[in-house]
Amino acid sequence: MKSVSVVFLQAVIVLIGIVAMAILLYFPTTEGRAANLDLISIYADPLILYVYVASIAFFVALYQAFKLLGYIGQNKVFSPKSVDALKCIKYCAIVLSILIVMAGLFIRLFHEKEDDPAGFLALCIVTTFASIVVATAAAVFEKLLQNATDMKSENDLTI
Repeated sequence: MKSVSVVFLQAVIVLIGIVAMAILLYFPTTEGRAANLDLISIYADPLILYVYVASIAFFVALYQAFKLLGYIGQNKVFSPKSVDALKCIKYCAIVLSILIVMAGLFIRLFHEKEDDPAGFLALCIVTTFASIVVATAAAVFEKLLQNATDMKSENDLTI
């Protein structure tokens, strides 16, 4: 892969991280019940804190994708470090999907009766599906890369 395209993809990953962080910081202040609250009360909400803790898996996966692109740019794609990065991305996607399902179940079971959680639950379903797709793709690529790395190490020992 050309160095320019690797740098472009790394810049896209950084941009995704910046946009996600901006959404995490800005959205709680626009939420309906936050209109009459101070900043400390807004960001001390248990659900907001849960979202921040759950987003750690997302940012770890972004960092691992950034590292993986760095390995690709250095022509070290067939290395154990690349396999480890894909494995970490897979586990982060699985953890994120579990945490999203738990948040959706919590809202579904304990929402106030006058609230309609349909929009939040739809968002949970879509993001869980996307996370499962990422985990599946990472698992497939991890297996392929592991096989290629094993073949490369066998060829290196043969020569």
